Amino acid sequence: MGSAMLAGWLDDGLPATSVTVLDPNPSDWLRGTGVHINVDLPSNPAVALVAVKPQMMGDALPAMQGLGNGQTLFISVAAGTPIARFEAELGADTPIVRAMPNTPAAIGQGITAIAGNGKTDADQMTTAQALLSAVGDVVRLDDEGQMDAVTGVSGSGPAYVFHMIETLAAAGVAQGLAPELAMQLAKATVAGAGALAATSDDDPAQLRVNVTSPNGTTQAALEVLMDVESGFPNLVPRAVAAATNRSKELANG
Repeated sequence: MGSAMLAGWLDDGLPATSVTVLDPNPSDWLRGTGVHINVDLPSNPAVALVAVKPQMMGDALPAMQGLGNGQTLFISVAAGTPIARFEAELGADTPIVRAMPNTPAAIGQGITAIAGNGKTDADQMTTAQALLSAVGDVVRLDDEGQMDAVTGVSGSGPAYVFHMIETLAAAGVAQGLAPELAMQLAKATVAGAGALAATSDDDPAQLRVNVTSPNGTTQAALEVLMDVESGFPNLVPRAVAAATNRSKELANG
């Protein structure tokens, strides 16, 4: 995720020499960007992006404690790590924005939810939003407590869609299509429907109605998918609730 953001910033014109990256295993791509790698951090950087796996947080935060309780804005994209953890490590007066992006950010089509602590001012929230918009849309949450639900919907959501592509393609194979053709159809259908939903003035419910002819093929399929006991109305809320609850468990450690 950090690499995707850095690529977006550099594409937008951010000077590579203004960026310092701490990475124990820098990729060839990172080495070729021209950014400073594994050197001493500047004394008072405007922004410190924390883009590490939660289990690496114990090593990452102590290295940045000297920047806490100052003017440096910390932006965290570490899953399951609450703002309170950063405040405990960096100091209660540290401006911190917690962000939850999703994997389509890797191609600039993600969506990121952000929430700031009480030390983060309006200008810093605007800065965070501008930086994160390099990899897709950004929404501001009313409070950090909504982050677990965001995780359940958009953070984990791409995996739900990927699984739908898998199962849609497998269903096509079961009906006699070659596997490669079934997968091509499934991928294009999900991608196209998503793009249409994102750009249409109609909401998804109306788009569904538009493509559903009475007593036609789509209606026959939707009668299965929309069954209140065995279909999406039952399965999807259960899946989102499971992800949300697990996010809460991870945050409480």
